[in-house]
Amino acid sequence: MSNLKIKFVFLFFSFVSFLSYSQIKISGKIVNNNQEPIENAATLLNPSDKATTSDASGKFTFNNITPGNYKISILILGYKKLVQEIEVKNLDLNLNFTVEVDVLNLESVVITGTFDPRLNLESSTSISVLNQKDIQQNYPQGTASLLQNISGTFTDASAGEVYTKVYTRGISASAEDDMGWYYVSLQEDGLPVSLIQHSYYSPDLFQRTDLMTERVEAIRGGSSAITAMNAPGGIYNFKSRGIQQEFGGQIQASRGFHGSNNAMERIDAVLSGSFGNDWFFNIGGHYRRDDGARDTDFKFSKGGQLKFNIIKKTDKGSFKFYGKFLDDYTNRYTGVAATNWDNPTATFGQDFRNTSLLMPDFDGRIPDGRNLANNGKIDFNPSQGVHAKDIAFGFDFSTELGNNWSLKNNLKFSSKKANWQTSISNAFVSLSNPLAYFITGAQFPVGQIVFNDAQSGAEVARVDNSGTLAGQPFQYISGSLPNDAIMGTSAWYKDNNSDEFMNQFILRKKTKNHDINLGSSLGYANTTHFTSGTFGFVTYEPSPRMLAVTLENPGQPTLALSDSNGLSNYGGLFFVNAEAKVLQLAGFANDRWSISDKIHLDLGVRYETINHKGSKDRFAPFSQNGGIDGNSATDYDNGVLTSTGEQDNFDYNYKYLSYSAAINYKVDENTAIFGRFSKGNKAPELNYYFNNFSNVPINQKGTIQKVIQTEIGLKLNAKQFAFTGTAFWSKLKDVGIANFEFDDSNNSIFYTPILFNSSDTYGFEWESVYTPFNFWKFSFNGVLQNPKATDWKIYDAAGSVDTSDDTVMDYSGNILPFNPKLMFNLGTDFQKNKVSAFLKWQYLGKRQGNVANGFELASYSVFNFGTGYKINKNLSANLVVTNLFNSDGLANFFGDNSFGANANGVTPEFVAANPDASFVVFPVLRRRLLLKMSYNF
Repeated sequence: MSNLKIKFVFLFFSFVSFLSYSQIKISGKIVNNNQEPIENAATLLNPSDKATTSDASGKFTFNNITPGNYKISILILGYKKLVQEIEVKNLDLNLNFTVEVDVLNLESVVITGTFDPRLNLESSTSISVLNQKDIQQNYPQGTASLLQNISGTFTDASAGEVYTKVYTRGISASAEDDMGWYYVSLQEDGLPVSLIQHSYYSPDLFQRTDLMTERVEAIRGGSSAITAMNAPGGIYNFKSRGIQQEFGGQIQASRGFHGSNNAMERIDAVLSGSFGNDWFFNIGGHYRRDDGARDTDFKFSKGGQLKFNIIKKTDKGSFKFYGKFLDDYTNRYTGVAATNWDNPTATFGQDFRNTSLLMPDFDGRIPDGRNLANNGKIDFNPSQGVHAKDIAFGFDFSTELGNNWSLKNNLKFSSKKANWQTSISNAFVSLSNPLAYFITGAQFPVGQIVFNDAQSGAEVARVDNSGTLAGQPFQYISGSLPNDAIMGTSAWYKDNNSDEFMNQFILRKKTKNHDINLGSSLGYANTTHFTSGTFGFVTYEPSPRMLAVTLENPGQPTLALSDSNGLSNYGGLFFVNAEAKVLQLAGFANDRWSISDKIHLDLGVRYETINHKGSKDRFAPFSQNGGIDGNSATDYDNGVLTSTGEQDNFDYNYKYLSYSAAINYKVDENTAIFGRFSKGNKAPELNYYFNNFSNVPINQKGTIQKVIQTEIGLKLNAKQFAFTGTAFWSKLKDVGIANFEFDDSNNSIFYTPILFNSSDTYGFEWESVYTPFNFWKFSFNGVLQNPKATDWKIYDAAGSVDTSDDTVMDYSGNILPFNPKLMFNLGTDFQKNKVSAFLKWQYLGKRQGNVANGFELASYSVFNFGTGYKINKNLSANLVVTNLFNSDGLANFFGDNSFGANANGVTPEFVAANPDASFVVFPVLRRRLLLKMSYNF
């Protein structure tokens, strides 16, 4: 053979050999301890920088791999990170991997409370995660109810899905009553659900959880001061489903039961998959109808939502287009009357499990004080509750720019509507109290008062009230009313609209020792707000009835004190018509500095400016002989509050600097210690303008509250035991407090002057999970804390707008109200083969009902239970029971049972002087049972 031929043959076989080497394939399968395949496991091969994800069978493949030494890293939500070294020769490799459950998600990548994704173990924050399994173990009773499972988080969901309260670490003072999310940010996919809050307009109106929710990440304090928009108290981020490699989905049909006759029907569905060419999609939502946990004569909740996202993976990043359509009705429960300050017991025929004290279903029409010139009317039906609508679209984009630079931008537009039609307040008003008659707005409703059932027309009672002005009791002429009283309540109409835009931009640079993030946040909201109150004549009994009321003195014309539905003093109790624009701008910088492989510093700063610009109408009673209808025999329309044409404008800027510094020391692969100091700020919300400055110039801006927090924590992720514990101190300063009060001398509702206060809370919060077997685990989380009202004063208006008898009460050093010293969740979870079960004990310790420490809410426990059975590969059945033993625990306290009263009026002196007085409490919701059938495909 010639030299030329030899060289040719040599080159040919060398080339073939090279091709064979360059076409080595690595394939594998990923399963869990139960040998179930794991889908969507992120699988990385280094140093090749190749990445892929596993399919529905748990399989993955890397092609065109050259010989050498590599590390395969497997990252999966809810499982511990797995890293294995391999040697690639000249043959294909087929590998098998078994991953262990990460019970506290310490080795999961988190995106909340950080500017860059990082492992929970390596983050210097107190972060908790609820996965899809955790979510499914809860009765679908709203956002706050779900968040009760998160360590250190106080929630009050006793009123239902909305009108809830969520806060942590004693950062709570302005988060009571109708502003329950004041200090925290409720988010979906990294952006706030809503930019604005004011009375009865909180983000829980627009958030619903269903199968489209993949997980919930929760930050308590700490880095939220620099990563959230005007929310230094924490972040609760509901993350939607992401990339799903295979086409599939789930349909879930549920049937719920409350008490004996109340039912709930719900259908959830989700569909996911790939369009091919690295395009993916998710679409899903739910629809439900719910009678509610307490007894009413109407459907308490109905409606649903649809969510979707479309994701495109690129060589350098990804982008996602997403949207939400929410159209939902729900209501909120008012309190229940009780007596016995030491051991509260339901009274007046009410009970803690069934009574709702809401107006019954009826259709009414009320003059619209905004548009009386054109005979404007408001359709009102208290069975509606709140009708929440939200149409939102967003675009989330990230890409590598080269040279370790990358950027991420997330923007969202939403159009929100929230229309409230319900009753507000449910106080006892004795028929011997002149307020029962003069609140109608009539000039002199004295004599024979006739109460007729508004539905049937039948006379219920006829009374003589002529002696009540002299302090004498009323007298029955015929019939009677339950408890010799009516309910002090209002037909409450509130209409809000808000168009919002928000955007967050992050530019990231990674170097050997630094991970630097620079960015900006923008938020803009254009909102309108209208609310009015109309008195309603309602029986004071567990199933209230509307009463049509007349004054029928012998020899005189009959005067109608209410319309045929029982509504009186049309629009005369309160009136607010306002509009506002909110502009939020923030710039931030954060550096994660790797001092060594084990020590990382986290330094961040945020400068934020917020502008509130708007107007508020002045108002006065409509003046015309005979009222709106010109009929002197109808006294119920004589005092309609209407716009005068004058407006009070406001235009105020709030500017502040927040910062946070932290250190994380990684002891080993399973243990880390961290510490953090943060100084945050909370600018006022729009309720500052809407609730104050009634018919006076808005000549003073609100005060920025200061939030200072220090925390030291430990994170441990051993083979069978995982633990996180954080010791913390938090201080809240410059808290403006004003009370909602009623002056019965002129039937006006007003807010007291604002006083500024501060609080301190020390505590320790923890999460732990012990897994003695792969199929059985025990979990325990909670908080032990000491909340103090360090410097606290309350303005006492003595029940009148007259300031001559006003005083200031000093409660400094008292226990901070509605903050338990101890609360925890203790549970066990079993899953083996086709059977699963869980049992949870939720304990809430004693709480003071007000800053005066005049009344203490007792501790209580709630037990939740569930079990499930996997019928076959696709079909499963589950049972979930909430409040298994029907606990009668009391979640909230609203003060004395009188119209216009508030919790702060119940001082120790008041309790001593009124041992037999009735008061208003909010019991936890009664036992609820849910049956679910799920079909996976």
